[in-house]
Amino acid sequence: MAIIKPFKGVRPTKNLVKQVACKPYDVLNSEEARREAEGNEYSFYHIAKAEIDLEQGIDIHTDPVYQKGRENFETFLKKGILFQDDSEKYYVYKLVMGSVSQIGLVAASSVEDYFNDIIKKHELTRPEKEIDRIMHFKAVGAHTEPVFLTYPDVPEIDNIINHVILESPEYDFVADDGVHHTLWVIDDKNLIDEITLLFAEKVPYTYIADGHHRSASSAKIGTEMKKENINHNGKEEYNFFLTVIFPSSHLSIIDYNRVVKDLNGNTETEFIEKINKVMSVEKTGKNIYKPQALHEFGMYLNGEWYKLTAKTDTYDNNDPLEVLDVNVLQKNILEPILGIEDPRTDKRIDFVGGIRGLGELEKRVNSGEMKVAFALYPVTIQQLIDIADSGKIMPPKSTWFEPKLRSGLFVHCLK
Repeated sequence: MAIIKPFKGVRPTKNLVKQVACKPYDVLNSEEARREAEGNEYSFYHIAKAEIDLEQGIDIHTDPVYQKGRENFETFLKKGILFQDDSEKYYVYKLVMGSVSQIGLVAASSVEDYFNDIIKKHELTRPEKEIDRIMHFKAVGAHTEPVFLTYPDVPEIDNIINHVILESPEYDFVADDGVHHTLWVIDDKNLIDEITLLFAEKVPYTYIADGHHRSASSAKIGTEMKKENINHNGKEEYNFFLTVIFPSSHLSIIDYNRVVKDLNGNTETEFIEKINKVMSVEKTGKNIYKPQALHEFGMYLNGEWYKLTAKTDTYDNNDPLEVLDVNVLQKNILEPILGIEDPRTDKRIDFVGGIRGLGELEKRVNSGEMKVAFALYPVTIQQLIDIADSGKIMPPKSTWFEPKLRSGLFVHCLK
């Protein structure tokens, strides 16, 4: 069962929260972060992407960048931009983007749960990205950004959270991108104990929705610090890492689409003829075609949209991985027709998050940069859970979650 605990969060003073909060470190590059933080000395980018305070072009995976993050973290604490709560607390975090509203519990989750597969994964991690997070977290001495977890709804936990959000929030602001962020502090010890117990009794597993590299890095740091501490007792903060845990009913995954540079030597006619063998093809003309169900695809080629529907013998409904549309597309079109054997490494394919809209696919093809685009129906939360439960790994760039958690609202110290 899931082990979580409250923690002494490091967080912004109330009057500075909007200026401190920033987008996650991995959704924008250094120059974009530099521009967004320009003129804002309070931005958490100074910690999460500390290269913005060093010379342009610096290698972001080098010690000066990690140490600058540490220096800026200490400066923020010294100046009172950030402060640490004096007792262990849980926090409730609500995000609203348009009609989408999701409410999660901010908690420290167990490193042991990560290794024991109580915290379930669905993606592979890359060593270089793990090392980067290890170096950053160790230098700062804290988990600066949370892992995004989910779990099947538990009514008793929902009731507590719904009661908490009736109270006045600690933070309440709308970010520049229009997403509304609200945070409540839970400091009642009886309520804290009840939440901890409910997770231990009612939540057999949690699932990583986003943050596989952050969780893997945190687990490795915890193991390393455990070995170094001759007085280790299992209660140290390094045995836990920063998470926001959402009921699965609150989450929706949006589409993650594909664009390809060429037709692998096929003419357009040959290409469509080959697709016809595995999918029904219907031209829809100039109007964007957005898939309405699993196993439907939109395709944009030479100024025209097509509706593709996979034939039933091209996927296995009994296999949680094979039934995914990213796999259906890969095994029936991308690999055999377009010659893309490994989408992780092939430079001819790129991925476009659905948050940009399908007009972005038209733009990439019309510019001549890409030849063909594919719009996919989103993976469901249940599909993600089924794959994680089966122990299988999802293809790269399968899921895109919105809204994104803001960084800087809460930090978990390693000691």
